Amino acid sequence: MEEQQNDNQLNIELSEEIAEGIFSNLAIITHSNTEFVLDFIRVMPGIPKAKVKSRIILTPEHAKRLAQALQDNIDKFEQANGRIKTFDDNSGFPMGFGGPTAQA
Repeated sequence: MEEQQNDNQLNIELSEEIAEGIFSNLAIITHSNTEFVLDFIRVMPGIPKAKVKSRIILTPEHAKRLAQALQDNIDKFEQANGRIKTFDDNSGFPMGFGGPTAQA
């Protein structure tokens, strides 16, 4: 059976490795006049150095579309699951990870 291709459809391939995803608990966003750079980082307690796990480079137009799509999905999530709690104490990233402090 032949697969018909509609002009408005995009065939997207997702490999098993990419489908597993990469956990990130910190994102740093920078920009120039031509691009936005999103660095996704995993910070672990007790480890003073963190590595960038993934970097995405977008045009300003695509960055704005991503922001709008993300906000739309956050709104839908909150309608179904309740408001997402965020840290509002201006301390930046919560390095305590919300758990007890380890002792030796």
